Amino acid sequence: MQTTHRWLSIIEGCLLVALGVHLLQVSQLLISGTAGLGLVLIQVTNLSFGQLFFLLNLPFYILAWRTLGRAFTLRTFLSISLLSVLSELMARYVHLEIHPILASVLGGLLVGFGLILLFRHQASLGGMNILAVYLERRFNWHASTTLLIGDLGVLLLALLLLEPAQVIWSVLAFIALSSVVKRYHRPPAWAVPKPAAAG
Repeated sequence: MQTTHRWLSIIEGCLLVALGVHLLQVSQLLISGTAGLGLVLIQVTNLSFGQLFFLLNLPFYILAWRTLGRAFTLRTFLSISLLSVLSELMARYVHLEIHPILASVLGGLLVGFGLILLFRHQASLGGMNILAVYLERRFNWHASTTLLIGDLGVLLLALLLLEPAQVIWSVLAFIALSSVVKRYHRPPAWAVPKPAAAG
């Protein structure tokens, strides 16, 4: 029962992230981490977001395997693969028009809540998310801090390739995502330092 609950939650998390990314993609906006890098690179390559997202995450499996364990790495690999497939399906079958401001806020919120589900069930979507979980587990560094640093790197690259308005609306998505992770993500028990014994 616990395994079923975990995988249903992971699937739901991937669905939320895929929808959020799709809203941002149709509005030519960005989000943080590896997903944001993929949304930038679709501007200069012939690959789809799903293809880029899968390929960009390949190097991070080594870090996950060595530092976060086989089970975490497997859940992350399956989550990334699922998100890549869902992104391809949404790009093909989900057609909509949405104002960039609404897309940025709603997209950021959806991605944020999707990540929360994944984090709570010890999975991630690779890239900066793997690094965020690793730093939280190793140094008790809150995941939102790592994601914010990743946001800044993506923004710097976006400034070179996108229009200023697209970058501005993308910042709203970054803020929405970071706010959700900051407020709702609670480090699991293994990431919370134990108080020192008295005496």
